[in-house]
Amino acid sequence: METKYSVKLSQVMGEFEGLEKVYVPEDYEERLVTTSSVNRPGMQLVGFFNHFSNDRLQLMGVVEIMYLKTLPSNERRKCFEMLLKRDIPALIICQGMEVFPECLEMAEKYKVPLLRTEIDTSAFEAELIASLNSYLAPRITRHGVMVEVYGEGILMLGESGIGKSETAVELLKRGHRLIADDAVEIKRIAYNVLYGSAPEIIRHYIELRGIGVVDVRRLFGMGSVKDYERLDLIVNIEPWVDGKMYDRLGLENNYTNVLGVKIPSITVPVKPGRNLAVIIEVAAMNNREKKMGYNVAREFTQRINSQFDRKIGTL
Repeated sequence: METKYSVKLSQVMGEFEGLEKVYVPEDYEERLVTTSSVNRPGMQLVGFFNHFSNDRLQLMGVVEIMYLKTLPSNERRKCFEMLLKRDIPALIICQGMEVFPECLEMAEKYKVPLLRTEIDTSAFEAELIASLNSYLAPRITRHGVMVEVYGEGILMLGESGIGKSETAVELLKRGHRLIADDAVEIKRIAYNVLYGSAPEIIRHYIELRGIGVVDVRRLFGMGSVKDYERLDLIVNIEPWVDGKMYDRLGLENNYTNVLGVKIPSITVPVKPGRNLAVIIEVAAMNNREKKMGYNVAREFTQRINSQFDRKIGTL
């Protein structure tokens, strides 16, 4: 069963500058929003409440306000009462439109937060949904290290002590950035988009055995850290096993399913003498090339096959 997340209404609304609190009840700070979907109550103003989701934030723009202006005061009061008595999280008036006295009256009666913004309705709706998607996204936590290398979000996985954090430090010295060490929180903020970040308590810190905890931001500078990054590639690091067959051409496209999203993944065996940081850099650049439509392994195989065909043709 998928976990349901929530976010405080005040936390979401705090992201929007100039948002006017026309009326807020005493419990405003603790009110929760549990869905990233929002609603513009068009049909509800004429009394159609079938399939109405009262857990959504309600937005009103020019169309709704101009319709309500055509109604007499008692009809407007009835419209707002039908809507606001259904325990909605909040009603937000966009584009600085008029707040009717009947609306304020019903908001106070049913203790519904009433807010107003000067932002265009469509633009505010898009920004609001994006914000809610981030707060309420499905998420998991994985033990590993995440870095940004040449713009690619790389998640390094492997058993404890295999060298993930040490590799991350080497990458930091080479100008790349740390996202998270030890615990990586992964969110699905869109249908096929995952973002990784660090839990607040360990953000910008890295642990090195024998040294201890290091503050990366202070030691390497602000340019060495990033709060979050899109997950583009998973690198599974494992000890080298003699006799085990490893992919030498890169023809196989392997994926790891994370929260229902297929993420490209590779396995890198390690042993003394292998420069893992350089391998991660090459893996990041190669992954970028693949996303741009160029697959060097496929091209190399085609060249080899062409060479064989020519030799066979000369026999």
